[in-house]
Amino acid sequence: MALAPLPEITVTPIAYFPEKYFLENLAVRADGSVLITAVSQKQLWQVPGPARELTEPALVHEFEHPVTGIVEVEPDVFVLSLTEAYTTHESHLVRLDLNGWTPGDSVTPEVILTFGDRVRGLNGSCLLGPGVLAVADCFAGLIWRVDLTDGAHTATARIWLEHDTMADDPDSEVPWPPQPGVNGVRYGAKTGYLYYTSTAQKVFMRVPVDPGTLDPSGTAEFVAAIDNADDFCLDENAGFAYVTRHRANTLDRVPLAPRHGSEVRHLLGDPFDPTLAGPSSACWGREPGDAGTVVYITTDGGTTAPPDGIVRNAALLRGQLTVGHES
Repeated sequence: MALAPLPEITVTPIAYFPEKYFLENLAVRADGSVLITAVSQKQLWQVPGPARELTEPALVHEFEHPVTGIVEVEPDVFVLSLTEAYTTHESHLVRLDLNGWTPGDSVTPEVILTFGDRVRGLNGSCLLGPGVLAVADCFAGLIWRVDLTDGAHTATARIWLEHDTMADDPDSEVPWPPQPGVNGVRYGAKTGYLYYTSTAQKVFMRVPVDPGTLDPSGTAEFVAAIDNADDFCLDENAGFAYVTRHRANTLDRVPLAPRHGSEVRHLLGDPFDPTLAGPSSACWGREPGDAGTVVYITTDGGTTAPPDGIVRNAALLRGQLTVGHES
């Protein structure tokens, strides 16, 4: 029986960053510009939009700590995760209001939450509902629930779910940095599941979410085996996730329903494409018709694991998906 048609994808570099920049996560603003966190450089960047051709990124802010996740919680108001995952584990959430902001203006991030001793390393994050965030803790092996109040000026956190598949692997033979456990998180309101990757455990998982409380309504469920998985975007209408495999240099299509793990397919990067060295995250565009067809992808240029011994410039890529052949 033929599988769902595998889309063809055309990739265009939109912005380049210096070598050894670790672009971690991204968010597309309503105006089509793209915000990008550079974790090792402790920076937030913006690429002007709608991004269709090569352009120059602009530095928005430099933080005191490495910056990982970014979520838009209200129009042009973002919550970012700051975390010292490999040292002190000090971790914060900051609020950044970009309403009325133009490139070159200074910004004033506001710390809205400082985590306690249980935190080990914040990673991906997403909205579960208005004012409620899910934040992956990749070295504590759990997902935090963060409730925002007072227009996201204040916040509280508690453990949303802890599961064996979220654990890291301190004994891994993978070179530095250590492989995280739970990494990317995305909530699918249509299917009613929070999906997550666990890099160290090499799995793609889902958790049913109670639509009223936004807490788990069941345990984590295995969807597919996938190694080197980082972040991803969801196409619930088509029934797939598009997962960046950071050290493996591919973008894979993964079914959202269990018992279809054999249908995981490489969409980009097989054979190796130097344009896609070190893909780290993916997010749909926000222009009409972009969802499911236009995807923005961040890369680190192979900084973490040079695929052929060469570190290239980190990049923001724009992918255009069209229905292709059956596989």
